[in-house]
Amino acid sequence: MSHVDSEVRPSNFIRNIIDEDLESGKHTSVHTRFPPEPNGFLHIGHAKSICLNFGIAKDYKGQCNLRFDDTNPEKEDIDYVHSIQDDVKWLGFEWSGDIRYSSNYFDQLHGYAVELITKGLAYVCFLNSEETREYRGTLKAPGKNSPYRESSAAENLELFEKMRRGEFKEGECSLRAKIDMASSFMCMRDPIIYRIRFAHHHQTGDKWCIYPMYDFTHCISDAIENISHSLCTLEFQDNRRLYDWVLDHLDDFQAPNRTRQYEFSRLNLEYTLMSKRKLNDLVTRELVHGWDDPRMPTLAGLRRRGYTAASIREFCLRIGVTKQDNMVEVAMLDACIREELNDNAPRAMAVINPVKVIIENYPQGQVETLHAPIHPSKDEFGKREITFGRELFIDADDFREEANKKYKRLVQGKEVRLRNAYVIKAERCDKDAEGNITTIYCTYDDETLGVNPSDGRKVKGVIHWVEASSAKPAEFRLYNRLFIDANPAGAETVEDVLNPDSLVVKQGLVEAGLVNAAAEKAYQFEREGYFCADSKDSTPDSLVFNLTVALRDSSQ
Repeated sequence: MSHVDSEVRPSNFIRNIIDEDLESGKHTSVHTRFPPEPNGFLHIGHAKSICLNFGIAKDYKGQCNLRFDDTNPEKEDIDYVHSIQDDVKWLGFEWSGDIRYSSNYFDQLHGYAVELITKGLAYVCFLNSEETREYRGTLKAPGKNSPYRESSAAENLELFEKMRRGEFKEGECSLRAKIDMASSFMCMRDPIIYRIRFAHHHQTGDKWCIYPMYDFTHCISDAIENISHSLCTLEFQDNRRLYDWVLDHLDDFQAPNRTRQYEFSRLNLEYTLMSKRKLNDLVTRELVHGWDDPRMPTLAGLRRRGYTAASIREFCLRIGVTKQDNMVEVAMLDACIREELNDNAPRAMAVINPVKVIIENYPQGQVETLHAPIHPSKDEFGKREITFGRELFIDADDFREEANKKYKRLVQGKEVRLRNAYVIKAERCDKDAEGNITTIYCTYDDETLGVNPSDGRKVKGVIHWVEASSAKPAEFRLYNRLFIDANPAGAETVEDVLNPDSLVVKQGLVEAGLVNAAAEKAYQFEREGYFCADSKDSTPDSLVFNLTVALRDSSQ
């Protein structure tokens, strides 16, 4: 019998393992965790792990902890702690109980290190970093034992205590597990489990000058928290041997139902960097405008650009969970937000490349109020007011003096319909010294508001517009892919693959009703794309709209 409603359970190998564990009685409940390091903002790859861990806990009516693996104080920051909490909540998830930190367990971790030393399974090593690499060997050649490997437990206990008291310099020595220098798995060749760092910690202050390594900390933290299924990405597959070795040799963790690690493929997304280190490099070198730059794959950047939590959850559902590495097309992510916004985004009109239109037979000084649907297929959304007058703006690309029959927009001497308004006819135009069109003079048919011309004339084209006296000036930030290469991680330098047109800024106009557009609220600017007001820079007096996604996939 299934422990979760099959209607909400996407089948994958991890859920199959959980089902078997619950059926066999190995576990009676499900307890997962999401364990980010607070050394950067979360990105779309982390969203896959968040949705997996929190989603499994929710579906199986279990628990999911949020635990910060904060063992590297030099690269960590409390601002990252806060941003990660915000991102998890924004995605729609709540963690079980209090927020946890690996640093909560520093006293226990120190005790477990002492236990390994006492059992002759760890030793203090004075090889420097270069010597340690030399002794480790290669993938084809075994390593060789450190000259400090056979020192006595008593001697190592004394040396480890001196490390704790700060009596050695950084890098002078480390505590290593005594496993097997001839192992075919590099992670088992006497890995370092403690190193010296004279660094202030955002949670523990200056209490410690020795800090445990991630591989030693992670498994013990899972076990302390009674995590039933520890889900990691595939790069930790070999490290599972060290995960099990540590727990196998500590007396407190010998229960048959103790935590186990399972690996799934990480998200690889086209035209995207998925390394926090490389993303941090973009930020620190000011190649982007911060972690929340809308071109960044961070959740903060995607949110600022207008991606919704629901669209990202849907994307994570569609890509699935497997053990097979593959490259996901960025069009799949775009499709998720495009489908959601097509259904839910209110419509509005914006002119990004404005050119003036004067309707010569419309009364001077008159402005009338028209009504347009907020959503063309959802009457329940209601209507919005737009104004119409003698002077308008249309997009410069929507007018030509001459064009073939395939061109369905405004052509001199021909007619076109203004969206939700009248049919107009272009009579002539003015140009500047460079030949750019500055003003288009038109006439309108006052009997065509919402109806076709009475004499049977067929008007095929429809264009968008804004009325000149009421329109609000706005900046449009047209975002594109940050990289021109589908696999930017493979480039020799990031500058080689940066897209020079990843951000194009335009100055245009929007209909008056958008003056109080809420930050991150999506609109479909008709015939232009899906946009949202920028959460940092947009104000009623200085509107800024970010392009979220085009109306259709341009690659099709």
